[in-house]
Amino acid sequence: MTTGPQPDIAPDTPLSKERLRLWLKLLKASSLLEDEVRRRLRAEYSGTLPRFDVMSALSRVPEGLKMSEISKMLRVSNGNVTVVVDKLAQDGLAQRVAVPGDRRANLVQLTAKGQATFAEHAAAHEAWIDDLLGGLNADDIEGMILRLDRLAETLEERDI
Repeated sequence: MTTGPQPDIAPDTPLSKERLRLWLKLLKASSLLEDEVRRRLRAEYSGTLPRFDVMSALSRVPEGLKMSEISKMLRVSNGNVTVVVDKLAQDGLAQRVAVPGDRRANLVQLTAKGQATFAEHAAAHEAWIDDLLGGLNADDIEGMILRLDRLAETLEERDI
């Protein structure tokens, strides 16, 4: 008895072709999810995904992060982070504070208003993801997490 869709890989299909097919499917799924999250952030909060991502990074480190640390965490350029942080600071959601002993460096922290705003956005984001991935059962999710972890491990081993 089968419990789900069977793979449609022809026995003589080269594995390299299947890897390419997998990559395309990963891109498609990621793009569909990201596009919808962007749309909902814009519609419900007049927000952007980069803004959400920076606030998320800052929310995990209340003592603050250097701009370069945010860039590294999010895998984006310092320039992209600077634009987002400037706008967050302008809106009273983040602040820059001096690093003791280093006159050139600043830490970026969420303000109390920023923490409250992010908490609201994060709760909505969780509900959106729950809705968008609602077609997957617990076994699907667990299996995908295990396989994606394995993929990340193999890429990290290659220093990518």
